[in-house]
Amino acid sequence: MSTDRPDKGGLKEWKPQDLSMSKSLKLKTASFLYDLGWKAALPFLRRNDRLKKGFDRRTLKHSLPPEADIWIQAASAGEAHLASEILKKVDPGRPTKILVTTNTEQGLDELEKTAYHISPNLRKVSASATYFPFDMPSLVHSALEAVKPKLVVLLETEIWPGFLTACKELDIPVIILNGRMTTKSLAGYMSWPDLFRSLAPKEVLAISEDDANRFRTLFDHDNISVMPNMKFDRTETGDTLPYTSNPISSALKPKTPFIILGSIRKEEEPQVRSLAAALNRERPKTVIGLFPRHMHRVEAWKKMLTEDGLPWVLRSEIEGHAPFGHIVIWDVFGEMVPAFSMARAAFIGGSLAPVGGQNFLEPLSYGVTPVIGPYWSNFAWVGQEIIDNKLVRQADDWEGVLNELLDVTKKASKPDRVKASFEKYIEDRRGGIDMACEAIVRNLG
Repeated sequence: MSTDRPDKGGLKEWKPQDLSMSKSLKLKTASFLYDLGWKAALPFLRRNDRLKKGFDRRTLKHSLPPEADIWIQAASAGEAHLASEILKKVDPGRPTKILVTTNTEQGLDELEKTAYHISPNLRKVSASATYFPFDMPSLVHSALEAVKPKLVVLLETEIWPGFLTACKELDIPVIILNGRMTTKSLAGYMSWPDLFRSLAPKEVLAISEDDANRFRTLFDHDNISVMPNMKFDRTETGDTLPYTSNPISSALKPKTPFIILGSIRKEEEPQVRSLAAALNRERPKTVIGLFPRHMHRVEAWKKMLTEDGLPWVLRSEIEGHAPFGHIVIWDVFGEMVPAFSMARAAFIGGSLAPVGGQNFLEPLSYGVTPVIGPYWSNFAWVGQEIIDNKLVRQADDWEGVLNELLDVTKKASKPDRVKASFEKYIEDRRGGIDMACEAIVRNLG
C-alpha cells in the first residue's frame, strides 16, 4: 500500500529520498559530461609538450597498469620523493605489490629508480611505476579494474573527481596522506560540495590543523587528523665543504666577503636590482653572487647592471678570482649549493614577488641564515616558527631585505651553531614517514 498522501492540489508528498535521487542523477549526468569533455580534449592534450610524453600510457593505449595491492598517486617530482620514502619503509607484513603513478616525467624517473633499487627486500614489497591516467571516468574505471587495488593512497592534494568516483563505484578505500589544501583550492572545490562529500576518502592525514579544517569543510566528516609533514624526514643538514675542495674556490679568494642573491625570478628583478645596487653601495668590498633562477635571464642582468653602472663579471669568465666589490652573474649550473659554504649571508628569491618562494632550507643546511621576502607559500609547510625563532629572516620589501642582510653580516652566528639550531628544528618535526606507513598498513587491513 502506498504511503504517498495527496495534498490539496492532488500532488504527491515530497520525501527525503526524492532529493537523494535528484542528487544521484545530477552526479551521474555530471560524470557523463565530464567524460565527454575529456574525450573532446584528448586530441589537444596530445600536442602538449609535457603531456605528450607517455601519452599512450596516460590513455591506456600502451597497456593496462599491472595488478597491485596498493596504488599510490604522487603528482610530480616532490610527491614522488615522498612516495619513494614510503616504498623504502612500508612493511605490511606480507608480500605486497605497489603501483606508484605520477603525472610528470621527472616524477616517473624518480619512482622507476626507487622501484628498481628496493627489489628484492626482506619486507617482500615490490613496486612498479607508470604515468597516472587522465581523469576521464571511463578511463580510470578501466585502470582500477585492471589494478584491483585493496587501497588507494593519494599524496598531498590529488583530488581527481573521475578517479575518486571510480574508486567509490568499485568500493576501493581511499586515504590522503601529507594532505594540504589552500583556501583558494577549497573555494574551488566548494563550488560543488555535494560531489566531493559523496567522494570523501576513508581517512585524511593533513600537515597542519588549518589544512585539516579545510578538508573537514570539504568532506564533512571527522576521520581527519594531523601528521608531521613527510618533507621534514627528507630534510638534512650538509657537511660544509672545505675551501680546497669547493668547486667555486677557483672564483673566490679564501675568506672573501661574499653574499648570495639566489634563485632570482623575473617577476622580482626590479626589486633585486635595487637591492644589488644598495648592497654594493653599503658593502663596497663585498662580492655579490647573483644567481638567476633561469639562465635565459643572464643577458637581461648584464644589461641592467651595466645601465646602473655596477661592476659585474660572468662566473664563466672569471680568471683568477672575482675582484672585490664586483657582482658575479652566475651563468654556470649547479654551483649555488656549494656557494653557501662560502657565503656570509644569502637572500633567497621568488619571495619579493607573489610566485611562492624558492628553497630557503638549502642555505640553512649549510649554516647560513637566509633572508626572504613576504612571499613563501611554497614552503609554508616549514612553519612560521622558523621565522619566529630567527632561523630565517623575513622582510616586507627589498629595503627590509637589505637591512636584514646587513644585520646578518654584522653579527653572523657561526655556521655550526646555525646548523645545530636547524637540526633541532627539523628533528622535532620528523616522523611523518612512519605515520604514513602506519596509516597504509592500518587501512590495508
